[in-house]
Amino acid sequence: MDKFVINGGRRLTGEVLISGAKNAAVAIIPAAILSDGVCRIENIPNITDVSSIIHILQDMGAKIRTVGRSAIEIDSSTVSTCVAPYELARHIRGSYYLLGALLGRFHHAVVTMPGGCNFGVRPIDQHLKGFAALGASYSLEGGMVDVSAEELTGNSVYLDVVSVGATMNIMLAAVRAKGTTVIENAAKEPHIVDLANFLNSMGADIRGAGTDVIKIYGCSYLRGTTYSIIPDQIEAGTYMVAAAATSGDVLVKNVIPKHLESISAKLEEMGVTIEEFDDAVRVTRSGSLNKCNIKTLPHPGFPTDMQPQIAALLSTAKGTSIINESVWDNRFRYVEELKRMGAQISVDGRLAVIEGVDHLNAAPVKATDLRAGAAMLVAALAARGTTQIEDIQHIERGYEDVVEKLCSLGADIKRVHVPEVSVPCAI
Repeated sequence: MDKFVINGGRRLTGEVLISGAKNAAVAIIPAAILSDGVCRIENIPNITDVSSIIHILQDMGAKIRTVGRSAIEIDSSTVSTCVAPYELARHIRGSYYLLGALLGRFHHAVVTMPGGCNFGVRPIDQHLKGFAALGASYSLEGGMVDVSAEELTGNSVYLDVVSVGATMNIMLAAVRAKGTTVIENAAKEPHIVDLANFLNSMGADIRGAGTDVIKIYGCSYLRGTTYSIIPDQIEAGTYMVAAAATSGDVLVKNVIPKHLESISAKLEEMGVTIEEFDDAVRVTRSGSLNKCNIKTLPHPGFPTDMQPQIAALLSTAKGTSIINESVWDNRFRYVEELKRMGAQISVDGRLAVIEGVDHLNAAPVKATDLRAGAAMLVAALAARGTTQIEDIQHIERGYEDVVEKLCSLGADIKRVHVPEVSVPCAI
């Protein structure tokens, strides 16, 4: 078992380079299945979720070659099955993008129900509604989703709820359908635009990505391409919050400032100074933090994936802050871990009320999921004393070289291996 050990209270200063977007990569890599040529994908983040999706494609017959540190080439012409390997696919949410990609190419897909972080039910009813509109039938049995169609035909799909996953999955299936598909009430996140741009670079005709109406004009052939993934909005936001939590001065590089506007606005409301450049933001804090109310919303609202990190920051803000989590149920599981460090937070359903304290104290904590783990990092960096964070595998699902990056900013953090304690069996 590995854990992070952090001596808190050190001011973060310097520059940090943001990696490619996790949420874009786990959709774009499966999308390469739709191509009839070789796809070179650059700015790939070196994280476990991406490694998992690459291994899945390899297991299905794809030829994948690593090019340098952050690029891969995918030849999917050798993919010989429409069944994703169960053991590999069940651990990550992004595996469900194989449904749309395989359905688009083979008109048949068999994939396990999505895994990933456990903070509520991840229904795929909107995904299936979209597939059905394109002419597919489906069955759910033994935790597997089986979707098939004799032919995919374009159609209009209205999503009952704004769903990033459903929007992207329908795009993947529709891109090689006959005719035109219109997705209404579509999600507008940056990684949806990124997926559309990737598919368009292969010869697809997708219009309106980034708005609530997306039109996909189906085609029979998609060529190979070279494409670079956008920077990770949530990784950038996490380092921005970490800089603010430590009264730091950090230049966050390789970002798209437009994607960070909702995060920047709330940090400024809290008294943090944000300077925007073409591909960077500078975050500085010199005074105390002001209270602030947050409501998570689909893009361009405040992202749910930043909610735990901002809660850690608000734990030491003056006054009472309220967080309204409107996207996911059960996303406040991390609160008990923050309370171990002295945070004063009460939760009622989807609301968290945070009474700011003077400072946080070190304590042994664990990462209950990916973004909760990031919140523990933020809290530990700001806290007095030495904090140990367990279950760090959650953090490494979405943050590349987090120890190295934080150390370069002056943090005192190391990864340590702790031998597993064997428990004797009862006689």
